[in-house]
Amino acid sequence: MNRFVVGVRANLQTFVRTPLNVVLALVLPLVVIEGWGQAMAGLPSMPTVEGIPLDLGRLLGAIFGVAIIAGLMGLVQMISAREADRRLVQTGYAPRTLLATRLATLAGVTIVVAGVNFGVLWLTIDVEAPLFVFAFLALAGVVYAFLGALVGAVLPRLFEGSLVVVFLAMMDAFLSGDSPLAADVPDFVQYFPLYHPKELLQSAVFDGTFAAGDLAFVGGYLLVLLVLVTAVFGATMRTAGGWSA
Repeated sequence: MNRFVVGVRANLQTFVRTPLNVVLALVLPLVVIEGWGQAMAGLPSMPTVEGIPLDLGRLLGAIFGVAIIAGLMGLVQMISAREADRRLVQTGYAPRTLLATRLATLAGVTIVVAGVNFGVLWLTIDVEAPLFVFAFLALAGVVYAFLGALVGAVLPRLFEGSLVVVFLAMMDAFLSGDSPLAADVPDFVQYFPLYHPKELLQSAVFDGTFAAGDLAFVGGYLLVLLVLVTAVFGATMRTAGGWSA
């Protein structure tokens, strides 16, 4: 437990000491939410694209902002600490403990980012169920934080990994959930990371409700991501000192 606490504290200190991280967490949400909202509302109606109200555009901007920031943080955390993790494993740290500190730190910072996005969203549109909206924004962010960590573990190169995360987040934000941006989307889109979080968020913002099935799906998605990132991280660390509980 002491090693876990020390690891989380070290990760948080590293995050705060990087000015760009603070800017991404505190400043970018305002730019993304309002910029995305104005851009989406300015799209003309076409046969395959419906007109998008400004409030819905801002909502899409909020969930996209949380997802992309969390995803990139997860990616950078895994890649930047890769060699340090190997050295720590060689000195006796259990890989599971190292991974747990990474993911716990990511989840905590993501909740803060979600809080900032929620605050901006609450100031710009009417929200029916504020607590649900905050919770679902945080949930969407944690999904992408773990997804970014998985990409970082599988593809430990910052440029290529960032392209993967950004491309997926862009496609996800455009097509997932009750998307007004496409009249017909393939059935497999329902398995995109943001599909069900966006359904939850839209219902909470506009109706004050949510579907239990969507929430259960997101929980299962998180569990799968956790299993995958644990397996990949364990495989990359095994040669550095073995897997121990």
